[in-house]
Amino acid sequence: EVQLVESGGGLVQPGGSLRLSCAASGSTNTKKCLAWFRQAPGKERERVASLESGTMRFRAVAYADSVKGRFAISQDTAKNMVYLQMNSLKPEDTGIYYCAAGDSDCLGAPSAYRYWGQGTQVTVSS
Repeated sequence: EVQLVESGGGLVQPGGSLRLSCAASGSTNTKKCLAWFRQAPGKERERVASLESGTMRFRAVAYADSVKGRFAISQDTAKNMVYLQMNSLKPEDTGIYYCAAGDSDCLGAPSAYRYWGQGTQVTVSS
């Protein structure tokens, strides 16, 4: 069993940065996929970034087109942490951000991920 707890959200001005953290109890190293999703009000949950656990090989990391070049997902296997560095934030990045883990399709829909955190709110506004 894996439990995930996100932190690091908040209010930031457009162009600013935030770093989200996801602390895992139980080893995420055994899970194939780690990801960050977000959900804006009235919209479906979308995958923002994903990686294949235990590796930072380029082909194992994927980003939504809307965040490429601005967001970076990383993992600290020793600390059982997953991070999402968010730079050049835009108002459309506003939403609840969720950390997720699973063993299915890393590029799949939310249903492909079995474990979820409670989410952390990110608001980008001036």
